[in-house]
Amino acid sequence: MAIKLAATLLLILPLLLTACSKEETQKIRVAEVTRSIFYAPFYVALENGYFEEEGLEIDLKTTWGGDKTMTALLSDGADVALVGSETTIYVYAQGAKDPVINFAQLTQTDGTFLVSREKIDNFSWDDLKGSTFLGMRKGGMPQMVGEFVLRKHGIDPHNDMTLIQNIEYANVPNAFASGTGDFVQLFEPVASMFEEQGIGHIVASFGEESGHVPYTVFMAKQSYLTDNEEAMKKFTKAIYKAQKWVESHSAEEIAKVIAPYFEDTELSLIETVTANYKNQGSFATDPILDEEEWENLQNIMDQSGELPKQVDYKTLVNTKIAKEVMKK
Repeated sequence: MAIKLAATLLLILPLLLTACSKEETQKIRVAEVTRSIFYAPFYVALENGYFEEEGLEIDLKTTWGGDKTMTALLSDGADVALVGSETTIYVYAQGAKDPVINFAQLTQTDGTFLVSREKIDNFSWDDLKGSTFLGMRKGGMPQMVGEFVLRKHGIDPHNDMTLIQNIEYANVPNAFASGTGDFVQLFEPVASMFEEQGIGHIVASFGEESGHVPYTVFMAKQSYLTDNEEAMKKFTKAIYKAQKWVESHSAEEIAKVIAPYFEDTELSLIETVTANYKNQGSFATDPILDEEEWENLQNIMDQSGELPKQVDYKTLVNTKIAKEVMKK
């Protein structure tokens, strides 16, 4: 009888342990604004199992656009959003009772590049004067950074050049490839693809020119952060672990890890793009969004006429979680 009981317990015990494990795992729904190699550390965290190690299950969906991403978050269609910090300012300025809080930074520079139709051996920003420039959607972070950089180099984007901003974001590359514009502002991997195909030539990086900004950040509603503080610490810990891994590994190694998230992109191109972002310091090396970056963001928005109101750093940025994670 004792032997039969022991055998039964041996059969039941794994089932009980599995059930407990499932109960302890917390699902977090994440909405990313787009699928991009720019977010490499996030995919490293997913692929290397860092979230699983923290007892978290990530339900990831791509929402394709800042407005859609923020709508998903505000309507409880997502728990965490990965999008530009400017969106939190827009929401706050509209009088949100439950503001969206930035708690873990992923990228710290702009991710776009200036591509010229013609090859320019000794590029100068003055080359843009009198040209036709195919820019990004008005009000978006790429457009604001683009105009900020142009002004920094003494170019008035609305008077010194013909600025085209009425083309849908997804159609900008096709418009340039079809012959529209002398210069275009593009994200990777399209910029490098165009260079490989001879459609255009990368002549400058907006990320290098604009300085550090909280370009892409993990954020959540204040109420969610309050109610799920421990889970958010675990989430941020996984991100930080991935950031340190990316910092200490080569573009080739990173590309191999994140390749499953870009099935239609050649591994060599993923490596090229990763190297471009890594070399210019686009990947944040820790999850802290500092005050200088926040002020730079608001300055860029203000110069573009898109800042609805000045918002104090501590109002929309939570560094407590990231600091606690980094101490351990």
